[in-house]
Amino acid sequence: WPHKFQNKTNGITPRRWLLLCNPMLADLISDKIGDDWPVHLDQLQQLKKWADDDKFQREVMRVKQDNKNKLASFLKETTGVDVNPNSMFDIQVKRIHEYKRQLLNILHVITLYNRIKANPSAPFVPRTVMIGGKAAPGYYMAKQIIKLFNMVGEVVNNDPVVGDKLKVVFLENYRVTLAEKIMPAADLSEQISTAGTEASGTGNMKFMLNGALTVGTLDGANVEMA
Repeated sequence: WPHKFQNKTNGITPRRWLLLCNPMLADLISDKIGDDWPVHLDQLQQLKKWADDDKFQREVMRVKQDNKNKLASFLKETTGVDVNPNSMFDIQVKRIHEYKRQLLNILHVITLYNRIKANPSAPFVPRTVMIGGKAAPGYYMAKQIIKLFNMVGEVVNNDPVVGDKLKVVFLENYRVTLAEKIMPAADLSEQISTAGTEASGTGNMKFMLNGALTVGTLDGANVEMA
């Protein structure tokens, strides 16, 4: 019964998730391909012709760095954590849930910390790992995951051996207005749910629209985006 079973993939509005939240990148795109793209998003394919253009690449990276500087200042003001705006912003924001595997991300942070402690002088790309999201009130395990991430952050952020090489920040009260600051500043988008468990997800689309690289499993809308 193919007429009875139809897929309707979730989507996002580029008006909010690029035009509004990342105006500098939106202006850069409009300079190249005109300003019809927010209602005809497939027009972004026209940017491929500038993919290898050194000047355009520098302009895009300048916008990204400016957005990272703004987020770093916001985090210093709201969390007290002094993050390196030149570090890789590795971000996972979504509801806290076992299948979304924030715990796997935390274990990776611990692994990175142990590598730095074992060989502090080794070359290491500075990284700021951020996790944000809300837990259902009665979801005990989700609350324990939030607690663990904050406890790991206490150790990592206050270790002088680690310094600016690694920082850990929990993004409290994750919401649309905070997401509008996060998405434009992200370098890495963590979409690591156990394959077969995520229906779609939309954060993956918001990150990608703002130029973040996706680290993801073949799950949810990652399948269509791959």
